[in-house]
Amino acid sequence: MRLATVMTPTGETVPAAAAADGGWIPLGQLPGPGGSRLEDFLPWMLDHRAENTERLAGGRGPGLSESALRFLPPVVRPPAFRDFYAFEAHVKTARAKRGLEMPAAWYELPVFYFSNHNALVGQDAAVFAPAGCRELDYELELGVVIGRGGRDIAPDKAWDHVAGFTIVNDLSARDLQRPEMSVGLGPAKGKDFATAAGPWLVTRDEFADRIDGERLALEMTARVNGRELSRGNVATLHHSIPRLVAHASRDAELFPGDLLGTGTVGTGCILELGPENTGGWLRPGDVVELAIERLGTLRTRIVDRPPLATAV
Repeated sequence: MRLATVMTPTGETVPAAAAADGGWIPLGQLPGPGGSRLEDFLPWMLDHRAENTERLAGGRGPGLSESALRFLPPVVRPPAFRDFYAFEAHVKTARAKRGLEMPAAWYELPVFYFSNHNALVGQDAAVFAPAGCRELDYELELGVVIGRGGRDIAPDKAWDHVAGFTIVNDLSARDLQRPEMSVGLGPAKGKDFATAAGPWLVTRDEFADRIDGERLALEMTARVNGRELSRGNVATLHHSIPRLVAHASRDAELFPGDLLGTGTVGTGCILELGPENTGGWLRPGDVVELAIERLGTLRTRIVDRPPLATAV
């Protein structure tokens, strides 16, 4: 199933599911718990996956035309957004750029930071660099959406808590991030201005043939203005998705709709590749397209910072 939060031509925000005929059916029209947000439906969708798949395959009920919809982040305001640092190739290269070795603890501990869960933007969003930033970067990540809450979740039970996956562009202001991280905390202001997510959530059952134990294999690419810059695979994660879920839930409650980012795949940002090899940092007029196999393409437009800018 593909699930999304969409804005209709009348400005109404609706959680919806894709039907077989290409339209979208508001989740409120399916038998279920009711609610106004996608996360209200996620535990029920997990528990009634087979029945809902059958209903959507029939395309029953009045649908919404995809071309008329604006796709917001699948969960517009997640209860929490934890972004991990779980691809070895990215971590090793990024640290080497700062003259740092790999810490031994990284191989034992799937570390994360809490990012700004109120700053998510959706498909085709216009984003501008924060004040003072001249080194705007994209980051190609897989997003994991929690569907069933829990605490102290064991790795062998973790897949049961995953509703599905989305694409995350963890936009980064490198020149703001660099000094704040030199202090030993962060990233913070280098990251909290905008994170793109979407265009939808694809439920975990759609990837049964790509999951082998704790391993998920999906190709990942990034293009800027149509030019491919990044290519990787989710399978290269050092810390598996079940272990990210287990660590996030250690002595802490996870809630339906929580978003976990895997961190950047190897080669998945300009910082790693070097701006001299990519045509420079992102600038107004650029279009970033992140694609993950079976999840579609997440597009972000970089625009000029408006006077007295507020959130886009």
